[in-house]
Amino acid sequence: DLNPSMESPDQFVEDYASNITKTAMDLSKPLWELHILNVQTSEAASVGIFRIHHSLGDGVSIISLVLASTRRASDANAFPSLPPVNKKKTNLDTKGHHWFLRFFFTLMLMFKVFWNTLVDVMLFLATTICLKDNKNPLKGGIGIEQTPRRFVYRMLNLNDVKFVKNAIGGVTVNDVALGITQAGLSRYLGQAKGDKKDCECNALEHRRIRATLFVNLRPTTVVQDLANVINTGAKVGADWGNKIGYVLCPLHLKLSDDPLDYIYAAKATIDQKKQSLVAQFTYFITNLFLNTLGLQAAGNIMYKSLSNTTLGFSNVAGPVEEVSFFGHPMVFFAPSLYGFPQALVIHFQSYMDKMAVTLSVDEDVIPDPHK
Repeated sequence: DLNPSMESPDQFVEDYASNITKTAMDLSKPLWELHILNVQTSEAASVGIFRIHHSLGDGVSIISLVLASTRRASDANAFPSLPPVNKKKTNLDTKGHHWFLRFFFTLMLMFKVFWNTLVDVMLFLATTICLKDNKNPLKGGIGIEQTPRRFVYRMLNLNDVKFVKNAIGGVTVNDVALGITQAGLSRYLGQAKGDKKDCECNALEHRRIRATLFVNLRPTTVVQDLANVINTGAKVGADWGNKIGYVLCPLHLKLSDDPLDYIYAAKATIDQKKQSLVAQFTYFITNLFLNTLGLQAAGNIMYKSLSNTTLGFSNVAGPVEEVSFFGHPMVFFAPSLYGFPQALVIHFQSYMDKMAVTLSVDEDVIPDPHK
């Protein structure tokens, strides 16, 4: 029984979630658990913690499965709706003398995609073999995947994120999220030394510190597909399961007087990765090894690429309106994971007008994650 008048319910929930990572799942039972904590925190009247084995699917599949089990708060029969995918419109008008310029720029773009893909693939292959990030205060060591984790989350106002996006122009929410991450890590490393000129952060500026960005390769999320499976009992489609690629993204870590510098740097990096097919390549090569050499060989590729980089990063869009879980209104979603060979994994998850930022940290490497 929980004491409803406990002094620090938020700390209790945080400790409870951390303790879950110290115990293994019972593989003789369904590979998911739901822990319901009837304790009021600063964010919600009670807390539910799902623990779901990653063999059931990647992050998008698992989050979609949870969302497919919810309904709109305004309509108990309607599934949650996600924000639309904005696609750039291409003007296909080839009349007049502009067709040559269009052909030239298309050819240049194809060459740029080819070149970026070639460079990224070579860096990925080198990383899986021997190319490691330089030693830094955020990087874990050997066996880091077996250590307990602490989960820390903070809520941002999604409208503030969109305001920054619109004020700058030409950037996405994902650019702003990665910029926020770089700014936060830079400040954290700067506070470790206290001296702006000689701080750990500026010393790391020219070192190799990378994040592994997880990329959903599905055209859309699969909430509606899963909803149809739940309603009709049909077979799960090909989009269910693990269908993600990942890209290795260099981080811009330095103290800057202009916080927008972090967003500009994030945009430049992400734009370059968008003009590359490395995410599709990582998915293809992992599947190839899985189908030819087996699970262990495929797992070794992912393990090496993750363990040789510093941290993981993910940003997932959630419902745009309030949803309920079996009649209980949901206040926020804060997904995370453990068991990765990285001491720090950062997840951004939007929901209504909020954005949850969740850190999964190894406290032996990062002893003060609340900073």
